[in-house]
Amino acid sequence: MRPIPLWLKSGRVQTGLVIIAILAICALFAPWLAPNDPNEQDLLAILAPPAWADGGDALYPLGTDSLGRCVLSRLIFSARVALTVAFSASVGAMIIGAFFAHVAGYFGGWVDWLISRIVEIWLSFPPVILSLILMVGLGTGLRNVVLAIILVDWTRFCRVLRSEVIVLRRRDYVSAAQLVGFSHWRTITREILPGTMPLLITLMSLEMGVAIIVEAILSFVGMSVGSETPAWGQMIADARQNIYEAPFNMIAPILAIFFAVFGFNILGDGLRRTLDTRLTQTERT
Repeated sequence: MRPIPLWLKSGRVQTGLVIIAILAICALFAPWLAPNDPNEQDLLAILAPPAWADGGDALYPLGTDSLGRCVLSRLIFSARVALTVAFSASVGAMIIGAFFAHVAGYFGGWVDWLISRIVEIWLSFPPVILSLILMVGLGTGLRNVVLAIILVDWTRFCRVLRSEVIVLRRRDYVSAAQLVGFSHWRTITREILPGTMPLLITLMSLEMGVAIIVEAILSFVGMSVGSETPAWGQMIADARQNIYEAPFNMIAPILAIFFAVFGFNILGDGLRRTLDTRLTQTERT
C-alpha cells in the first residue's frame, strides 16, 4: 500500500480540496441540485425572503430576486461559469507564462531582457482596467472573458517562474545535462521543468481565485456572459436596486465568491507550504 503523499496530509490542502469539490459538484449536477429553473420567473413571488424568514416559501429556499427567479438555483448554476473561467483561464495563462519564463530564465541575455521589459510594461497597467479594455475590443461572451484573463495574467506566472528558472539553471545537474549534449528543449523539459512544477501548480491554484474575481467584476458591469446565463457578478448587479428590501440577494453571491476564492487560495497556500522544499526545511529547523 502506497503511503499518502505529504501534500495531501496538509489541513489547508484538504480544506481547499473539499471546497473545490463542493463547487465542482454544484457545477456538474446543477440541473439536479437546483430546486427551480434559474431563469424561470414567478411574478407573484417577487423579492420573496428566504424560507426561514417570515413570509418565506420552501419552494425558494434562499428567496427570489426582483424578477421572481430562485436565488439558490441561480447561485448553483453560476458555479458553472465561475469554474469554467477559473480552470480555462488559469491553464491558458500558465502555459503562456511558463513558456516565456523558461525561455527567459534559461537563455538569459537579450532574450531575458526583452521578455522582462514586455512583462514590466504589461504589468504597469492595472489588471482589472486592462481586462475591461480588452473586453471592449473583444466583445462579451465567456470565451472572450477567458481570453482577456489569459492575456492579462500570463505575466504573473512569467515574472515569478523566471526567477526560479534562473536559480535552477545554475544547478550542477543542469550543467551536466548540457555537457552530455542535451538539446536546449530537452534540458528545459527534463531537468528544469520538474523543478519548477511545484511552484507552477501553486501559482495555478492561486490564479483560479483571481480569475473568479475578475469574471465576477466583468459580469457585474455586463461584459461577461449574457443575461440568460446566471453569474455571481450579475446577481450582485441585479440585487443593488433592492438591497434594502432583499439584502440576502446580494449577500448570497458575495458569500459564494468568498467561498470559492478562499478555497483556491487556501489550497495554493497549502501546496506552497508542502511542495516548496525551502519552506519545509525552514520549518524543520
